[in-house]
Amino acid sequence: VQLQASGGGTVQVGGSLRLSCEVSGDGFSPLIMAWHRQAPGKQRELVAAMGSDGTTAYGDSVKGRFTISRDLAKNAVYLQMNSLTLEDTALYICNAATSVTHLDGQGTLVTVSS
Repeated sequence: VQLQASGGGTVQVGGSLRLSCEVSGDGFSPLIMAWHRQAPGKQRELVAAMGSDGTTAYGDSVKGRFTISRDLAKNAVYLQMNSLTLEDTALYICNAATSVTHLDGQGTLVTVSS
């Protein structure tokens, strides 16, 4: 079972991107799917998380700009990122967790340019 993230790229300040992450493989139904990010020289931080019951959580720096969503049938999670700033430049890593297993994807790079 793997997590496959996509959608990263280079965008100008104020622009938007939509990241996608799908679970490949059978027999894994995560309770929580989330996005973290790792910027150079900074600690990894939570961007957004969503439970299978629809509850969400967001990092303070992205509230009001980013929206997480899930497609339970496709075992996928998405991150709509709007009003991007230079500080959003990072490797965005998809995560998924059940009560006993935690998976990290390889990540997709988002670069915001001025």
